[in-house]
Amino acid sequence: MEAQNDPRVVPDDEFLTLLHRAKQNDPEAVLQLIELYKGDILRVSKYIHSPAEDAVSDIILEFLELIKEQEDQDK
Repeated sequence: MEAQNDPRVVPDDEFLTLLHRAKQNDPEAVLQLIELYKGDILRVSKYIHSPAEDAVSDIILEFLELIKEQEDQDK
């Protein structure tokens, strides 16, 4: 659920623009998406049985692969 005062909440149109730019390999958009989900990534990484840095890296890698995979399906 979204928190009303959560600074990470962005309008749908802004999110879709970021996502589209990330699919086009815009590094700034990719960083903004990672920052947007940073709290969730850190929270989930606690449940992975590997060093925290490795878990965070794995989650980010999977996230980026998911974005690219969706781009390939859109073509």
